[in-house]
Amino acid sequence: MTQRPAQAPTLPPLAALSAPQLTWNDTSPHSDAFDDVYFSREDGRAETEHVFLGANRLPERFAAWQASRAFVIGETGFGTGLNMLCAWACFEQNAPADARLHLLSTEKFPLSREALTRALSAWPSLASYSQVLCALWPDAVSGIHRLHLSERVTLDLHFGDTTERLNLLDGQVDAWFLDGFAPSKNPDMWQPELFEAMAARSRPGATFATFTCAGIVKRGLKAAGFHWQKVPGFGRKREMLAGGIETPPTDARRSATPWFMPPTHRDAHHVVVIGAGLAGSSVAAALAKRGKRVTVIERDAPGAGGSGNRQGALYVKLAVDTNLQSRFYLAGLLYSQRQFGQLAAAHPQEPPLWQPCGVVQLALSDKEATRQRRFMAHHPLPASVVSAHTDTTLSELAGVPVSASQGLYYPQAGWARPKRLCEQWLHHPRITVQQGDVTGLAQTSEQTPRWQVALANGERLQADHVVIATASLANRFTQTAELSLQQVRGQVSELTLPEGTQTPDKVVCAGGYVSPSIENVLTFGASFVPNDATSHVIDKEHQRNIDELRQALPEWVAALEASGISLRPESLEGRAAVRAASPDKTPYAGPVPNAAAWQRDYAVLRKDASKVPSIPGEHYPGLWISTAHGSRGLASAPLCAEVIASRLCDEPLPVEQPLVDHLHPGRRLITALVRAQ
Repeated sequence: MTQRPAQAPTLPPLAALSAPQLTWNDTSPHSDAFDDVYFSREDGRAETEHVFLGANRLPERFAAWQASRAFVIGETGFGTGLNMLCAWACFEQNAPADARLHLLSTEKFPLSREALTRALSAWPSLASYSQVLCALWPDAVSGIHRLHLSERVTLDLHFGDTTERLNLLDGQVDAWFLDGFAPSKNPDMWQPELFEAMAARSRPGATFATFTCAGIVKRGLKAAGFHWQKVPGFGRKREMLAGGIETPPTDARRSATPWFMPPTHRDAHHVVVIGAGLAGSSVAAALAKRGKRVTVIERDAPGAGGSGNRQGALYVKLAVDTNLQSRFYLAGLLYSQRQFGQLAAAHPQEPPLWQPCGVVQLALSDKEATRQRRFMAHHPLPASVVSAHTDTTLSELAGVPVSASQGLYYPQAGWARPKRLCEQWLHHPRITVQQGDVTGLAQTSEQTPRWQVALANGERLQADHVVIATASLANRFTQTAELSLQQVRGQVSELTLPEGTQTPDKVVCAGGYVSPSIENVLTFGASFVPNDATSHVIDKEHQRNIDELRQALPEWVAALEASGISLRPESLEGRAAVRAASPDKTPYAGPVPNAAAWQRDYAVLRKDASKVPSIPGEHYPGLWISTAHGSRGLASAPLCAEVIASRLCDEPLPVEQPLVDHLHPGRRLITALVRAQ
């Protein structure tokens, strides 16, 4: 059977969100726009515990939680975060030691970090929780911001309009905090579409609680499929609503793209990850954090391939017009800098693991200058994320003379030690690293098939799930042979400098990049040679890197050479490795499709792309892939790891559904069918 596709969800324009105008009564904020308070002046915490925790029966539900997945709470209106922090505290007090909590909350007008800190200072008993939240508080950019509050608690902040955000959510909720300013003050939010979106993102048996008994709320909840009852309110409010939904509606969004229907969830007790570079190590860490036992198989050593450089630059180059790829890479940049910061704080030993020194992106031609100006016009992002600069300020930022007249500055970008990152991610009691070369994957014939992982030495490992993360070798298995991958050689150059030599304060990039020196070694590059699988260092690519450096920073390079420093290929050390890229330059992250089944089930797309078969995409059960990160693995691999771990563990995903689909490894199969290739 075929059908005309439903409207697939689309992302709204990328935007910086406005902070609310507030009037303060000591530590209690009042919204000027909505003429309403953020929490009760009588006892905001007691109100939260009565309305949201008590009416959703959270203490007893947490205490009884035995599922392998996280318990998920959804909230409409984050505000000061008081509700979420109270839920976190309640979870820690009542839940079993191996249980996990996933919080997600929408917010259209995020408070500034300063306002958030001031408001939460009203609750000293929550200080240990609020300090973590405030330290991780993201910039006010529309989208999803994943914060790891602790080993067991994750918070996804969905910045933007509440209904719009819930319609983009890929995940399901166990308990709803239906909050926000009162319906009489904020009628735009309390609409039928909100309740329909909540119902569509609910698990069977999900509950809700809300402080209001307004008629529009009761009618909207009932029409969406929720049952409700009046229960005693808090303080001067005599009554409030609580209830739930037993049979949520099916997700109609997938009728437009049935091939991206997620595979049926399978329990994961043991996961094998093939590859210990940035992609494999970050996946292993994400799974171990969720309580999974992980065996990482690596042919050489952690970070031995493209992830083994002394320094790696965390930066992105975003498209002039916002597209899915740019949206993903921006989300990846912001997520990586938070995660690297947390990892570095947990391991403060020298040398540093991560330096958020910032990245200066130079425009060396009129064409690039025009592109940057158009990009800034199309992306109203806060200066804390990216800003445009001219020649004078560029030199001040870079710390060395810059001849370019224009550039962009990403203050939250910087450089990291990729190999050290891999080693830290893999340093977890639930992760075992085993050296070996995987030669094949096969499913067992049990009722619930497992994977048998064959090694070159004859050993066989059994696993519930397998994640392939082997860069340019990722499509060498029978199950992945149809995935299009391009091998790309990259070589970085290293120059040992005399003590005290001036080098850039920031990562500076144009055609290539140069990082601030570490241990008196300057790292710059990198070459990008498609369809080349060699990994020996060659003078030709050293010269190419020198030429790029000279073009980007001519005055500084001339000063180096005038001081007697030799900048010739024979004076350099270096390292070359083979990366992998997809045809559209976006990584593959998700379940591995059964290519033969897709080509059979969706063959009609060759003749008419509007006729979409109502057949869910067939995947190899329990087989996943994270690859094609190219030269941007620091920005893409950690977020891709969260995409895979979240799906594998049946949790809400860290990016919107269109971005989940954009990362799906089967996207090229559908493109080829539509183009009749």
